[in-house]
Amino acid sequence: MDLNLGDRVLRVYDVGDGIPVFWHHGTPNLGLPPEPLFRSGVRWISYDRPGYGGSTPMPDRSVGSAATDISHIADALGLTQFAVFGHSGGAPHALACAALLPDRVTASVASAPLAPFDADGLDWFAGMVASAEASLRAAAAGRAAKEQHEASGVEYDMEFSEADLATLRGPWSWFGQVVEPALANGPGPLIDDDLAYVRPWGFDPASITAPTLLLHGDRDGITPPAHSLWLASRIPNAELRLTPGDGHISVLDHAESALDWLLAR
Repeated sequence: MDLNLGDRVLRVYDVGDGIPVFWHHGTPNLGLPPEPLFRSGVRWISYDRPGYGGSTPMPDRSVGSAATDISHIADALGLTQFAVFGHSGGAPHALACAALLPDRVTASVASAPLAPFDADGLDWFAGMVASAEASLRAAAAGRAAKEQHEASGVEYDMEFSEADLATLRGPWSWFGQVVEPALANGPGPLIDDDLAYVRPWGFDPASITAPTLLLHGDRDGITPPAHSLWLASRIPNAELRLTPGDGHISVLDHAESALDWLLAR
């Protein structure tokens, strides 16, 4: 459905019946809910972040603005409480909801998350593959530099491991439905995402009180595991599952058990 907020529209997806879980998609993805995690008893709700798919662009949005979007969607659907699950670029947005909607979010899962750009004591770029580092350093230099980087024709090589590629050949081949179509109208939403990651997020992860699970592969070069280690040291009572041998995508081989954890809260 399209949710009209007056000055903008959010494209919303609502699949299944049961415990409501909001899915926060990665960069660049459409917001389709994660088919590999469909099961009885789970109601997946998701949306295209501003600029993606059917949602109106919102330049200079913050990571924390996702909490406002989710609040509008939950109100429209009559939902008082819900869980949140995010992967990659969606993980900080899931954490934003946990921090800024403490009375509504029952639990959160952040898979392969970034930490805030100003994370004290964290060497933020350390361990990133070259193309990811170059892309985010361009964002850190400002919108003009990021737009120039995207217009340069540079190829983004995620340097996926064999474990990642194996996962992409399995159920998570689903990513083929949400990655390329996300850029059908150009790189604008990707640029807005990356700028949001390197600006103030609008919340402190230390303020999260909901049960939180951080899921990260120890071979991840897109968002290095040090980011989850930092978050685990700041979020009260957060649980960290650092899975050996996994990269940015193969960590999702453990998403089913993470969903079990989420539903039990």
